[in-house]
Amino acid sequence: MPTTIDQPRVESEIRTPICPTCGCSLARLGVRREDAARGRYEGNEYLFCCDGCRETFATEPERYLAQIRDVVVCPACLAEKPRAVMVAVEYAETTVHFCGCPGCLNAFRRDPERVLARLEV
Repeated sequence: MPTTIDQPRVESEIRTPICPTCGCSLARLGVRREDAARGRYEGNEYLFCCDGCRETFATEPERYLAQIRDVVVCPACLAEKPRAVMVAVEYAETTVHFCGCPGCLNAFRRDPERVLARLEV
């Protein structure tokens, strides 16, 4: 059965869709999963912020997938950054990545469920 690809792909990490073409998280753009443009590549379904990004992706899918391969989203500010520069925090047996801003980490420590809910689209 084909799967919908959310970034990141590691099972123990928090997932949120990132448009493969523009690299923006759908949560930051306010695009809900059910409203996202959808496209397929090599048996997997990808979510896009708009039809234009879906059409552009189809021209060079490998190029666009390479650009977001290690991108994760900070749940506090919704910034998209490479995993290597993010701060990893363990929470409820899950790895959550933050942009490194003390304000983002403090917001998470105050109310982790509210902050994590921002990634739901």
